[in-house]
Amino acid sequence: MLLKDYRNYLKIERAMSPNTVASYCCDVEKFLEAVKIKDVKDLKPEVILDYLSSCQDLSKRSQARLLSSLRSFFGWCIVEGMIADNPCDMVDSPKLGRYLPDVLSVEEVISIIDSVDLSTWNGLRDRAILEVLYGCGLRVSEAVELKISCLYFDEGFIRIIGKGNKERLVPIGEIAAEAVNEYLGRRPEAADTASEDILFLNRFGRSLSRQSMFKMIKKQALIADVRAEISPHTFRHSFATHLVENGADLRVVQEMLGHESITTTEIYTHVDSTTWHREVMEHHPRKDKNEDEDGCQ
Repeated sequence: MLLKDYRNYLKIERAMSPNTVASYCCDVEKFLEAVKIKDVKDLKPEVILDYLSSCQDLSKRSQARLLSSLRSFFGWCIVEGMIADNPCDMVDSPKLGRYLPDVLSVEEVISIIDSVDLSTWNGLRDRAILEVLYGCGLRVSEAVELKISCLYFDEGFIRIIGKGNKERLVPIGEIAAEAVNEYLGRRPEAADTASEDILFLNRFGRSLSRQSMFKMIKKQALIADVRAEISPHTFRHSFATHLVENGADLRVVQEMLGHESITTTEIYTHVDSTTWHREVMEHHPRKDKNEDEDGCQ
C-alpha cells in the first residue's frame, strides 16, 4: 500500500515519466524488501549505509541513482507526516567522475542513416526516426511518443512533450522533415484510435516500442560498420556535441534538449574540449618527446 501511494505521488503530483516512476519504485521496493523494517520511523541512516555497501557490484553512478530514489521516497514520507527527518540526509552520495557521453562523428551518423533500405515502408520509417533523433536531439521516449498533430513543418518546428510533461518547440530541418513526409506517404493504417495520431507505428499499426527503436539502431550501426557502443541517446549526444562544436549558444542547446539546468548541458562543452585537445596534441610540433630527443642528438 505504501509503495502504491508513493507511485501515485510520483505520477500525479510530480508528473514524472513512466520510466522514472518505474525506476524509483523498483529501487525503493528492493530496499524495503532487503532491510525488512516494519515502520519507516524506525529506519536509521546506518541501515541505508549498510544497504549501499551491499550494492558494491553496482557502479557509482547506479549507487547515486539508488540513493536519489531513497531520498525521494523518504522526502515523500516527510510530506505525509510519517517521519520528521530524511535519513538520507546523513548519507553522502558516491563521488562521481565526469561523465562523457559516447558521440559519433558526423560521418558515422550519415553512414548509419544512409545504410537504411528505403524500398520498404518500415525502411522509410527507420530513416525518419534516425533523422529526427539526430536532427532534433530527441530522447527515445520523445521519439516514440511523437504525434502527427505535433508536426509544424511549414513553421519549421515540432512540439515535444518532455520529462515532467514539459512542452517545448524544437526546430526541424528540411532533410528530417522530408524524411518524415516520405514515411507518412507510406505509413500503414493505425490499428486503433489510440494509435491514429502516433507518428512511428510498428507492423501491427500500433506505437513502436523503445526496445524496437534500440534494436533498429543497433542493426543499422552494424550494417554501416560503425562499431561504437550505440543507442538512440547516442544520436541526441552527437546532435548536441556537433551543435556546440559548430558554435551554437549553450542556452539554445539547453532549450532544444529540454534540460532544466544549464549545468546538464555544459557536459557538451567538455566533450567539445576533448575534441580540440586531441587535435592540438596530434598536431603540436612538440607532441612527441622521442622526436625532440632525437632532434637534439
